Amino acid sequence: MSAVDPLVVAHVIQDVLDPFTPTTPLRIAYNNRLLLPGTELRPSAVVSKPRVDIGGNDMRVLYTLVLVDPDAPSPSHPSLREYLHWMVADIPGTTGVSFGQELEIYERPEPRSGIHRMVFVLFQQLGRGTVFAPDMRHNFSCRSFAHQHHLNIVAATYFNCQREGGSGGRRFRPESSQGE
Repeated sequence: MSAVDPLVVAHVIQDVLDPFTPTTPLRIAYNNRLLLPGTELRPSAVVSKPRVDIGGNDMRVLYTLVLVDPDAPSPSHPSLREYLHWMVADIPGTTGVSFGQELEIYERPEPRSGIHRMVFVLFQQLGRGTVFAPDMRHNFSCRSFAHQHHLNIVAATYFNCQREGGSGGRRFRPESSQGE
């Protein structure tokens, strides 16, 4: 992943995921609006779960999709990192989430303070029925979940979300400059 990749710039790679090579197309749309990495969406735009289409060329390959908030309850104190907003497993390749099994129902993002990164991660499964819902939504870990269920990350994207009346942009941590 390059330093200009949106997932790197937004620290999704580091805070949520380790570097990976995307191998499966992932298309997400809220209210027929295609989600591009870093898009700003208000809670009113994400009340209902999005349409999610998964690429690939083999319906026998199964995927799990999760939506997590690594900035819960606030970006300055993310003590609930990564809050799990949605989980769908057993999604056949070339289809969408409606063909999968919803293990955690969609819980719309409603940030109370700051700008939250809402991260979609698509994992490739070993087989049907090999993924199970966690006991709790808070303090979910994509890394641990992938390890526990023998999953490979094949795609990810994110959007920014803040309360309806919020204003301002996300501030990124400066990169440490070694040797300067």
